[in-house]
Amino acid sequence: MLVRLKAVGICGSDMHWYREGRIGNLDVAYPQVLGHEPAGEIIAVGRDVPHRKPGDRVSIEPSLTCGHCEYCLRGQHNNCIHCVFLGGPQAPGLFREYAIVPGHNTDLVPDALTWASATLIEPVAVIVHAMELVTIQVGDTVAVMGAGPIGMLCAAMARQAGASQVIVCDRLQHRLELARKMGAHLAVPVERIEQAVMDETRGRGVDLVLDAAGSPETIRLGIAVARPGGVFLLIGIPSETQFDVDLHTALNKELRLQMLKRSNHKGAMAARLLAAGVISDSLITHTLPFEETARGFDVLDRYAENVGKVVIEIGR
Repeated sequence: MLVRLKAVGICGSDMHWYREGRIGNLDVAYPQVLGHEPAGEIIAVGRDVPHRKPGDRVSIEPSLTCGHCEYCLRGQHNNCIHCVFLGGPQAPGLFREYAIVPGHNTDLVPDALTWASATLIEPVAVIVHAMELVTIQVGDTVAVMGAGPIGMLCAAMARQAGASQVIVCDRLQHRLELARKMGAHLAVPVERIEQAVMDETRGRGVDLVLDAAGSPETIRLGIAVARPGGVFLLIGIPSETQFDVDLHTALNKELRLQMLKRSNHKGAMAARLLAAGVISDSLITHTLPFEETARGFDVLDRYAENVGKVVIEIGR
């Protein structure tokens, strides 16, 4: 189907390509079109796409998966061995006016959502997948490492899941304030997170750590603040390819260390959560026209203008 893009969010992984020219051991392939948090309008559909029609508002799942490898058949589409990711070196991303995508890679955007809000479907889908990997029981304590967009969405989802305490840390004061708006009970500077967790949990530690920063420092602190028998989930992508991890502390606590990869096609659930107002869109601080895409990346690179989430509007 042919989709006219209306808006695309700038993701933290886009910033890795922008700043470092790589993600992990995968190098950028210039020229590389970025953008994988899109929403747009269907212009035309093929004859084998009966469930979509021109005029439908859709978000696009950026992982193009085969559907027949062992991982797709298990429902682990994010581990598809034939996956092509829009916005990586394999295929152009969505900072463009039009895209041709498979029908099964689209989810309907509810009428309640603006185009800007609809760009949150993909990142919220990442958090929906995270909730498949870990469990938050009513009354659990949760620490979120990093108050970027993914960290703020983690805080919102943990709060909705019934966590009694959601403690967020970051280096930027304006992002701590945004995290409070998104559902954090307590938001503190990174250097205070260990003491804050121990004070709030009376020395016990938190049941679950959601690391949305992915830095060696937050990984170390996350392992430190998790309770014995707790869970540490890594969502953020480290810039470093090699670094030390305190496995001895993790072993002594019998922690479960869990990794996450992308969203595993959870856009429909994410759209419902956003449309119902369960997850706020207040993290969006900047909505810029297409011609100012470069400025959006620059603002994020410098953490300027009290930036939270930047959305690029492509079509009017």
